[in-house]
Amino acid sequence: MASSRIDAIKNLFTAKSAKVETNRGEEYYKKLYHQCEERLNTLMNMAPINSKINIQDAIEEEGVNRRDFLKWASATTAMLMLPASFTPLVAKAATLMNRVPVIWIELQDCAGNSEALIRSDGPKIDKILLDIISLEFHETLMAPSGHQAERQLEDAVETFKGKYLLFVEGSVPMGIDGHFGTIGAKAETFIEHLERLSKDAAAVIAVGSCATFGGIPAAAPNPTDAKGVMEVVNGKPIVNIPACPANPANMVGVLLHFVLTGQLPELDSLLRPKFAFGYRIHDNCERRAHFDAGEFVEEWGDEGAKNNFCLYKMGCKGPMTFNNCSIIRYNEGVNWPVGVGRGCIGCSEPDFWDKYAYERPMANANIKAPTGGVEKTVDEFGLGLLTAAGIGIGIHAAASMVAGKKDNQGEA
Repeated sequence: MASSRIDAIKNLFTAKSAKVETNRGEEYYKKLYHQCEERLNTLMNMAPINSKINIQDAIEEEGVNRRDFLKWASATTAMLMLPASFTPLVAKAATLMNRVPVIWIELQDCAGNSEALIRSDGPKIDKILLDIISLEFHETLMAPSGHQAERQLEDAVETFKGKYLLFVEGSVPMGIDGHFGTIGAKAETFIEHLERLSKDAAAVIAVGSCATFGGIPAAAPNPTDAKGVMEVVNGKPIVNIPACPANPANMVGVLLHFVLTGQLPELDSLLRPKFAFGYRIHDNCERRAHFDAGEFVEEWGDEGAKNNFCLYKMGCKGPMTFNNCSIIRYNEGVNWPVGVGRGCIGCSEPDFWDKYAYERPMANANIKAPTGGVEKTVDEFGLGLLTAAGIGIGIHAAASMVAGKKDNQGEA
């Protein structure tokens, strides 16, 4: 990632990080700092699981200098909502990513999150970290297949019992006793596969909209009775990283937090990490000023579209969607859907396909959706609650339309 992009991300997250630091107090962070130091010292004394790639060598091969690496660590520290004093620890944790084993399985999915993982051009350092993690099993990426692949999986589970992170991509088909989806020579159902592997995992990370909330397979009429991982797995810590696909930067963030602290990041009521999903896309959208000014795209290709006006009237669900897309972006941080003129479809929210995937503003939809004031979070108002602030968004859009008509009449 270019230095300027790292600086931009750092600046956007620093204010939130500082707010967290103030709210929790100095003593809290002193204790956490000490815990992180002990955690990293323990990991340093462990042999790397994957000793083939050294992060220092990998960074140098990619042309990243020490200064850029530290700037990345600083930006990542802010993204994780930690005080700036934790930057050296985050940098150290990045070099120890290959001490934590990862098993990745795919269920009812399109492999889009795996594609995002392997085709990510950046942030460059995030890509390097994903290259060096100890990925013990990923059936789409690994060379073995059939019985060889199954043997690799069983060896990984036995060797790292209770220590591995289980990444799950895809929804779980529950219909006809799970037989909509089977895997391997023994025809193990996806339900059995997930339950067996989650039993010995340190934690389960659901990646993508399908694994988190059922995604498109769970859209009406949901013929396979698709469910999200958290509706199937019991008794295990679960993190949801939704979006279609999930941003690799958020996968790295969760992994890095686990390496740094030995714990999962703070989660919202939908089990999403707050560092990535603690605020709405609308709050940090590059078109937000146009929304506040009542300047909207009224139809595709009009003057508003040419001038990058707000896309709310064209169905953008940014005001109802919690994610950091507008900050992290995709494709080496170059762009994101709203940036290319396409409104957000709310893919990191539950039931997004049925609720949000159409080109109408929410004010015209006969459904209730989670929303709130500009500074609200999903935990403050709960799902399915249409607040006064949410109604205000529709009123605001309608009022601007009336004002626009008056202006046009005046010009005539």
